[in-house]
Amino acid sequence: MSDPANRHERPRRKLGLSMAIALVMGNMIGSGVFLLPASLAPFGWNGVAGWAITIGGALALAFVLARLTALHPDAGGPTGFVERAFGRIPSFMIGWAYWVSVWTANVTLAVAAVSFLSLFVPALGQHTALSTIALIWIVTAINWRGARAAGQFQVVTLLIKLIPLVTVIILIPIAFGRSEPVALTPFPADGLSLAAVSGSAILTLWALLGFESASVAADKVANPAVTIPRATIVGTLATGILYLIVCSAIALMLPAAEVAKSEAPFSLFVETWWGREPALFIGAFAAVSALGTLNGWTLIQAELPATLARQGLLPSWFGRENRHGTPTAALLLSSAIATACVLLNSSKSTSEMFTFMAVLSTSVTLWLYLACAAAALRMRVAIPVALIGLVYAVWTLWGAGIGVSAMSLILMAAGLPLYAWTMLSAPAGREEPPVA
Repeated sequence: MSDPANRHERPRRKLGLSMAIALVMGNMIGSGVFLLPASLAPFGWNGVAGWAITIGGALALAFVLARLTALHPDAGGPTGFVERAFGRIPSFMIGWAYWVSVWTANVTLAVAAVSFLSLFVPALGQHTALSTIALIWIVTAINWRGARAAGQFQVVTLLIKLIPLVTVIILIPIAFGRSEPVALTPFPADGLSLAAVSGSAILTLWALLGFESASVAADKVANPAVTIPRATIVGTLATGILYLIVCSAIALMLPAAEVAKSEAPFSLFVETWWGREPALFIGAFAAVSALGTLNGWTLIQAELPATLARQGLLPSWFGRENRHGTPTAALLLSSAIATACVLLNSSKSTSEMFTFMAVLSTSVTLWLYLACAAAALRMRVAIPVALIGLVYAVWTLWGAGIGVSAMSLILMAAGLPLYAWTMLSAPAGREEPPVA
């Protein structure tokens, strides 16, 4: 285990409330939101209903995480809650699979950022693999400087990535104020479809993944019992409202067929209601959005295995920190594995990698949400809301498909040999923590 002295309070290295909110919102608002309206366009008003359900479910799960953190601030985040409720093996399996999904998703974020940047620097697109690897290690270098440096970078990129979302919101009343009427998608005569609402809810949940970020990085947050609950609720609610307004406007205020086939629905909206020149800048904001999200998840990909190491679920060297308080071994290993993934998948198209990683990340993260809701019920914390979150997680996991859910379970089991090796090599006398 890492020396406890390395983990005493160091305010200059901790994330305050604004940085914790930026971590939550920055990890939720990634490159995918710029493509999501195209996927939701065919659903019409069913997509709006899907957003409403997803935001409600995400807020329920966020509230559960907030209450668990407030009551158990020393647990170390979601995996700690699961360990206290169900024991070490379930905690390891959830944490292991979640960690794998993070660094694999980071590959997709880096590829997306390079794809957007290549619109302005074509040479990057000609050497996609090298550009992607370079970007991964640039962000790794930022995180090497500690959580505070990563948090500052996250605040800046969040402010920049909010610009296109705010632009769409401003253009909505301008569009309705024009002399020519807006051809708004009509509400379906037969009412909403449960199947369509469920289908859209799967897509909208993927866009809201990441509200657990502050809780996962609990060791790097100042006054976690207060800061994490506030950051989680504020970040989730703010992002959900932004998504609901912006994505619904794009899907309903433009012809569905045009939005569905568009590779840049945000640009299409801005070009329609403002002009072509402003629309060209959306690609730059999308690149910054992907870069900021990559930064936030790089922080998580280092902190999660370090937390598992402090719980004794991974070898202790995962938790060793440099003078900036960064778990360097975990950070470097995660980025090295991400680099290997880029090299091994360099022949795949961006869309193929993006789709696969999105589905897998959603499924694995749902198991994390499901486990946390179940842990809250087991520990009798926020029981009514935890029950809502549990039902929502099960419903969405079922909607994701049996194949993907089975794949995520296999991913969880794949880490058990490492867990067994960690237990065998651990010092004698380690006691199993009591189950609530």
